[in-house]
Amino acid sequence: MTIQRMDNVAIVVDDLDAAIAFFSELGLELEPEGRAHIEGAFADQTVGLDGIRSEIAMMRTPDGHGRLELTKYHHPAASATSPAALPPNTLGLHRIMFAVDDLDDTLARLRPHGAELLRDVANYEGVYRLCYLRGPAGIIVALAEQVG
Repeated sequence: MTIQRMDNVAIVVDDLDAAIAFFSELGLELEPEGRAHIEGAFADQTVGLDGIRSEIAMMRTPDGHGRLELTKYHHPAASATSPAALPPNTLGLHRIMFAVDDLDDTLARLRPHGAELLRDVANYEGVYRLCYLRGPAGIIVALAEQVG
């Protein structure tokens, strides 16, 4: 038996509206079912915490194949990492990457939503322009524009 697909990647955020705005500006779309409140025994059993109350927003990539679940925990409160902005070589989820048509335009649109480059836009062998930036909740978002 093999997996059927990767269904989604979940990111815990402290400001769900700001995260939705950030990823909408990037080009993801809020799923038709939009936002949902999650709580109850099934949530406690699945996640392994007691008394879960959360709100999620399911977003999808324009091609319809990738999905991102943004989660805001109301109870228990989300745990903060220390330091808040972990370096890219921290164990665990490294980053989430998106292919974009115009890297410069995408960066210009994301900056008002708090996006900060980790360093600079790099050119990989004349084939890709790449960069890492901080997105909602300090996660690292990578962007790649094919140029060659």
